[in-house]
Formats: sequence, C-alpha cells, structure tokens
Amino acid sequence: MKLTVQKRLAASVLKCSSKRVQFVSERLPDIKEAITKADIRALVSEGLISKVQEKGVSRVRAKHKAEQRKKGLQRGPGKKKGKKTSIVSRKETWMIKIRAQRNFLSELKKKSLLKDGAYKNLYRKSKGGFFRNKRHIKLYLNEHGLGRKE
Repeated sequence: MKLTVQKRLAASVLKCSSKRVQFVSERLPDIKEAITKADIRALVSEGLISKVQEKGVSRVRAKHKAEQRKKGLQRGPGKKKGKKTSIVSRKETWMIKIRAQRNFLSELKKKSLLKDGAYKNLYRKSKGGFFRNKRHIKLYLNEHGLGRKE
C-alpha cells in the first residue's frame, strides 16, 4: 500500500519531516482514503496519524558539569588551555590591579595620610601603569616621603 501522498500531507499538517510521520498500521485503509489536508487533520485528531518524538543530544552530562563548575569544581590547572591571558584577559587583570590601587589611594586620601598634591600625582602614576601593585605604592611612599604619620 503506497501512502507517500498521505505522508507528505501529514508532514505539512504536523509541521515536521515525512520521516517523523507515523501511521497506525491496523487502520491503513482508512488513511489511504484521506486525500486532503482536512481529512489528514481529522485522522490526526482521531490519533491514527502521529508525530514521532525527535531524537536529540542529551544535555544531562553538560548540565551536571556546569553545576559542578558553578561550585568551583573542575577548574584546576589540568582544565586550563592556552596562555595565561586566555584564562584571564589582559584587560581583566588590568582592571583588577588598577581598582585595587585606586581604592588604596582613595583610602589614604580619606584618612589624610598623603601629603598635599601627592594623591593626584600617585593617581596619575598608577593610571600610567607605573605601580605593579599596592605594595609597590607603599614602597614608593616610603622612599619618597610622601606619606604622613598618624
């Protein structure tokens, strides 16, 4: 029994591939009589024609892995590929560094531990990348006598 036309019509009605259309084998003669989309719709509502569930790739393992990573697991040195900058970008490292330095400078300014005009000078130096870290700023303050004692 050739049902290619019915299969094609059912596929367009069900909005899927003709490979995913399934007929009830006991009622094939009734299905063969269906020649319009309206007939096919009626058979779909009766349950004689159905759509097969689409097969896909399971996301269970991926979800589990993502959950573990959220906890901070599976992020060790064995997982890292590429340069140091591929893990934390240059911009990101710069932002972390400059924020720490600027917070430190603003703290010193609030506590008035800097001499007059030193804050602006140090701020500009840190913006220019002169200081490596907070400790370097402290060393610079001590060497150049820019800090005030409490």
